[in-house]
Amino acid sequence: MTSDHGWMAANPFLAPSPLPFGYPDFSAIREEHFLPAFVEGMARQRAEVDAIAADPAPPTFENTLVALERSGDVLRRVSAVFFVLAASSSTEGIRAVEAEVAPLLAAHADAIRLDPALFARIEAIAAERGVGGVAVAGSAAAGGHGADTEDRRLVERYHRDAVRAGARLGPAEQERLRAINAELSSLTTEFGNRLLAGAAAAAVHVTDPSQLDGLTPDALSAAARAARSRGLDGHLLTLVLPTEQPALAALTHRDLRERLHHASVTRGLGGEHDTRATLLKIVALRAERARLLGHPHHASWVVETATAASTEAVDAMLQRLAPIAAANARAEADALAAAAGHPIAPWDRAFHAERVRRERFAVDAAALRPYLELERVLHDGVFHAAHRLYGLGFTERHDLPTYHPDVRVFDVSDEDGPLGLFVADLYARDTKRGGAWMSAFVSQSHLHGTRPIVLNTLNIPKPADGEPTLLTLELVRTLFHEFGHALHGLFSDVRYPLFAGTAVPRDFVEYPSQVNEMWLEDPEILAAYARHHETGEPLPPELITRIAAARRFGEGAATTEYLAAALLDQAWHRLGADAPVTDVEAFEAAALNGVDVPSVPPRYRSTYFNHVFGGAYSAGYYSYIWSEVLDADTVEWFTEHGGLRRENGERFRRELLARGGALDPMAAYEGFRGRAPDVTPLLVRRGLQG
Repeated sequence: MTSDHGWMAANPFLAPSPLPFGYPDFSAIREEHFLPAFVEGMARQRAEVDAIAADPAPPTFENTLVALERSGDVLRRVSAVFFVLAASSSTEGIRAVEAEVAPLLAAHADAIRLDPALFARIEAIAAERGVGGVAVAGSAAAGGHGADTEDRRLVERYHRDAVRAGARLGPAEQERLRAINAELSSLTTEFGNRLLAGAAAAAVHVTDPSQLDGLTPDALSAAARAARSRGLDGHLLTLVLPTEQPALAALTHRDLRERLHHASVTRGLGGEHDTRATLLKIVALRAERARLLGHPHHASWVVETATAASTEAVDAMLQRLAPIAAANARAEADALAAAAGHPIAPWDRAFHAERVRRERFAVDAAALRPYLELERVLHDGVFHAAHRLYGLGFTERHDLPTYHPDVRVFDVSDEDGPLGLFVADLYARDTKRGGAWMSAFVSQSHLHGTRPIVLNTLNIPKPADGEPTLLTLELVRTLFHEFGHALHGLFSDVRYPLFAGTAVPRDFVEYPSQVNEMWLEDPEILAAYARHHETGEPLPPELITRIAAARRFGEGAATTEYLAAALLDQAWHRLGADAPVTDVEAFEAAALNGVDVPSVPPRYRSTYFNHVFGGAYSAGYYSYIWSEVLDADTVEWFTEHGGLRRENGERFRRELLARGGALDPMAAYEGFRGRAPDVTPLLVRRGLQG
């Protein structure tokens, strides 16, 4: 396919966007552009790679690796936009393109990674530079900051990734590997699409308004709006991705709480949106691929490039924490049962935990919401903290087209001038998958001369027109968390796109975002954003102290639900190729035996565990607690050095956030902290010192 066809000339992905920073021109983009642009983008990159592999000149760093980093512009542009829309603005047409293109992209990646002529060139360069193994961490140049360090790391990464992709396998094994990768790409897409449709179908329709007692006026308004959007009367309680649904903390009607909980935990179990067969195929194929690549199971293959480095290290962390957390969760459940006067079921826990917090700590989550209005939290909280720490300025733009009316765009600058763009897509809708995440339309790269355009996507319930968006404290935390990822992308200062922003190991990527959460409770930042949306009165200082104490109550349950999901992920991905599973529920029960607490189900059950069966966290969901060790230790560093000070932010930016994957992350961390991470602050934070 060539670009001289009429339809190709009009395709906006075939040339760089004329808009600032290469921002996508959504006024020109149509669904029918995606598939042709993918096909053309793959064809162009394949031609570029063929030319590199066939170059008669001896292989050099510039004519091979730098040339590879320059390749694929069209594919990079269309992929960045398409996968944002697939996750945030899915339509039947988008899903059809995704199903068609997923195996094509997998085959395209394999065609490059398994090209014998290209691998011969990469291997020759690696040998010349003294890079012979798979591991990258701890290389001689890992602690430096110069261009030579980034160049060497590029050699290490290309060589390591090619070997891990199967470049040294024989032809028959490579052929099977290609088939597995293509099928896996289709299955993970299928899992995500089934889950999205199933979650929409599982929303709880309530026609009796008396059953909604306990919900705040804005929550009622959002539920009424959700019902109207589907042509229903009454109210609709839509589902968020995790097991525990936010309304469970407020609804006084126990039967409705049970109904809502049941809708949540039965997603993917039966009916047209059943995900069990899909996830079992995914697990089996991942195990088979791991065996082909010389690993006993998928988790071993994944952790090889993580900072944890081994499944034994992951086990040591999870097994150290899980029993203590479960004991704490059981003690909390006993306290809740005593307060409630009956045993605590899973749909009771959040409701009675809120009652105990009100009685014990005089903290009412619903009463906090009027102080947590979205615009003030965003501007006087999230943006203000970034200004104080890093000198950033934010100006909203209304001249750039967006893919949905709710999407907003901000210019981001520092004292040296323009930095990039920040895009915010904050409200929930039926066409958006659950959860919250950061992505990028454009990644920073000195090689390409590009500045970053980063996107935060959340699922905040949208109130009725004209009403304020009042947040829970957890949604405020999510805003700060995801903006931590955005800062990681905005501050990227690397030459090669392979290393830009959040292109770091999975069990390190959550670290900067978790650190950014600390500022939501900083006295200066809290005083700026936590003001009553009608009166402007600040949150009472004594309430701030009580909030901190109240948050510690329930930490056992919060840690247990997370660790249960992490252990479940590990259990699925420790299966060997000769250990097939046929019963999802039975396997899940066995995997959680000994660490389960009846009133605290896992944050995700297998059938709606999109992180690992539809996303990029397979065998890596442990990453959140692993990264939190670094996070808690870094909070200690900020505290020791005066907290919210510009010089602290500049050092964190320069030595960690800006480097992306261009340095070994743990070497960068130890250079910043002056020592290896200490787990003690995490244990204290989560009440796990036992």
